[in-house]
Amino acid sequence: MIQSIKRIFGVQELREKIFFTLILLAVCRVGAFIPVPGINSDEVVKIFQHASGGGQNLLQLVSIFTGGAFSRVTVIALGVVPYITSSIVMQMLMALVPSMQREMRENSELARRKMGKRTRLLTLCLAVVQSLLYAKYAVHMNLSHPGIILQEVAGVQMFGVPWLFYLLVIATMTTGTLFLMWIGEQITERGIGNGVSLIITIGILSSFPSTIGSMIKQLNLDSQEPGQMTMTSFAVLLGVFVMIIIGTILVIQGQRKIPLQYARRVVGRHEVQGSNAYIPLKLNYAGVIPVIFASALLMFPATIAQLLGRNSWLGSFASMLTPGSWLYTMLYVLLIIFFTYFWTATQFHPEQIASDMKKNGAFIPGIRQGRPTQEFLEMTMNRITLAGALFLAVIAILPTIMGKVLGIDATISHFFGGTSLLILVGVVLDTTKQIESHLIMKRYDGFMKKGKISGRI
Repeated sequence: MIQSIKRIFGVQELREKIFFTLILLAVCRVGAFIPVPGINSDEVVKIFQHASGGGQNLLQLVSIFTGGAFSRVTVIALGVVPYITSSIVMQMLMALVPSMQREMRENSELARRKMGKRTRLLTLCLAVVQSLLYAKYAVHMNLSHPGIILQEVAGVQMFGVPWLFYLLVIATMTTGTLFLMWIGEQITERGIGNGVSLIITIGILSSFPSTIGSMIKQLNLDSQEPGQMTMTSFAVLLGVFVMIIIGTILVIQGQRKIPLQYARRVVGRHEVQGSNAYIPLKLNYAGVIPVIFASALLMFPATIAQLLGRNSWLGSFASMLTPGSWLYTMLYVLLIIFFTYFWTATQFHPEQIASDMKKNGAFIPGIRQGRPTQEFLEMTMNRITLAGALFLAVIAILPTIMGKVLGIDATISHFFGGTSLLILVGVVLDTTKQIESHLIMKRYDGFMKKGKISGRI
């Protein structure tokens, strides 16, 4: 381990990328403690703890994803959820609108720039809408719990509406979301790993100390009396924790190797024998992206509904989408399966693979080149994608089921299993692969330029 760390920091470019990423992630965490002007953050935390209660609650899940920023009403309270939602919408439009597909085929670079611009504009609109609803929710809570909004800000009204408070919340929260979006893009382009995924991951990790403290408190180790959590429940939770880590690694790294052969070729005066190779089809081509997309898509409408209040029909709908309910679990599983297939369909192109194989004289034993090869790859990928999606969905909902059976607090079950742990393990694996690819690239580069391996110490 020590040698691996030395080898990583021995490459100057990789070291700069890692430090750049860490600095930007630290800036994100600073934003999680800067409250919106006019808000009494201490009072808000008390009200939020009372509102979330001890059971599973959507607001609690959103707060975990934002690293506690949502419950403290800070400048980055919305997190990157609006950006993820807009990315989902644009990806679906790309798959459904023929003109956008034609742009991508004709000029992929220009199409990507246009898609990025549209995603940012949609993110801006969603952030404004969500921050407006958040401000309305805060005003409503201030009526029943005076002191949440400072009187100096709440007193500036027009037609009975505290317009200054609305303006402050919309401006600061929207700016915070756009700032996080910019940081995520900078990390992806100039740092290491996927920026948006790392921002979500660092938010989840920030709740680790409080979760450990909650576990120790519920175990009640300082007293002879049994605590809320028993040692049996703790052992079962620990076993589920290990199973989810192992299962996530198996799902993300698992692959089906399709044997590949090349016809005999004549190079110069020599005949080259057909070499054996294979096509690695990943068991879960999308990684943990389906989990992130499914969680964000369920959070967005349900959060809006809860902020509007339970008296409306949207509020009634939100009460049915409480994490742990049968409707939420069923939609969560279906969305994970859908986004697994959707992302695979947009990223995996069997027709291009079949065309390249035909040009290079490669073939799958027993399968003709061209259209039959494409159909075989499509059929095989659909089968293994179904297995990977179902396995991913089971891992995602397993802690929720175990938490209900064992009576474990929602904050603990949310962190040590399901969505949070899947994202953590998936992002760590993806970042590790990128670091390894940089090391391999530098080794080859150093060998060609200086005649030695520059990626090692």
